Amino acid sequence: MKPIRSLLFVPANKESMLDKGIASAADALVLDLEDSVPPAEKEAARSLLARRMPGLVAQGKSIWVRVNRTAHIYDLDDILAVVQPGLAGVMISKPSGPDDVHMASCMVAEAEARADIEIGTVKLIPVLETARSMQLAFEIAEHPRVWGIVGASVKNADTARALGFVWTPEGRETDYLKSRVVMAARAAGKQPIGGIWQQIEDLDGLAASSRFDRQLGMACELVLHPAQVDIVNRTYTPDADQVAYYQGMIDALDAAMAQGRASALYDGEHIDIAHVTTAREIIALAASFRDDDA
Repeated sequence: MKPIRSLLFVPANKESMLDKGIASAADALVLDLEDSVPPAEKEAARSLLARRMPGLVAQGKSIWVRVNRTAHIYDLDDILAVVQPGLAGVMISKPSGPDDVHMASCMVAEAEARADIEIGTVKLIPVLETARSMQLAFEIAEHPRVWGIVGASVKNADTARALGFVWTPEGRETDYLKSRVVMAARAAGKQPIGGIWQQIEDLDGLAASSRFDRQLGMACELVLHPAQVDIVNRTYTPDADQVAYYQGMIDALDAAMAQGRASALYDGEHIDIAHVTTAREIIALAASFRDDDA
């Protein structure tokens, strides 16, 4: 799967919004059958997605669907409708722990079998919105079907209610949660996913929040509106100055290695092979996004 910087939520009951989502600069779409769809429209939204799915995945974006949760399980009708060839994965809300993730994986496997898709192709993104799921972040992340875990914080929403914290723009109350999610995801070899900034018109606030999530180690973010996508994409893309800096680091160590040394002084700092390994990864990441944006 290509690297992802931005995952844009799109209400699945509005065909015009599906088209706007595809036209946006988001790397991935999360077509939402859950909270953004009124109860009376959920069946129609499911049918709409089932019909539109082949055309949506053909556009080249990574397509995910957030399904509903019923009283005891995730909505099997949702899963059967949207698990089609080309779907990247299913987003599941409020897992209580690894058992819910395993249950969702089994349901997706059944849908894959019925759709003649190789078992394990469709991935999962669990959204950690219960206190227990946050405590068991690593156990959730290490499930083989999980692509990434969400450690988002939203004012007055599920995470805030589960932990009882009071949201602030600075976000210090969620530093521990987000760092825990980053560590759990990285330890399991999965993607830590940040966000969400719900103050749509406060783009400066979004930029600061997104920048801090990136500094903590998040790999990408959930976004709510197309106007937010460009800021998030820029935050998670190494810019030209960073690429030049890290290329200079590589060149400095190459020169030192040619003289029989495995370290060098670069820009006033000691560097060695570990630093250059990081530099090569950052340059490769920048190149992957540059190719996609071209």
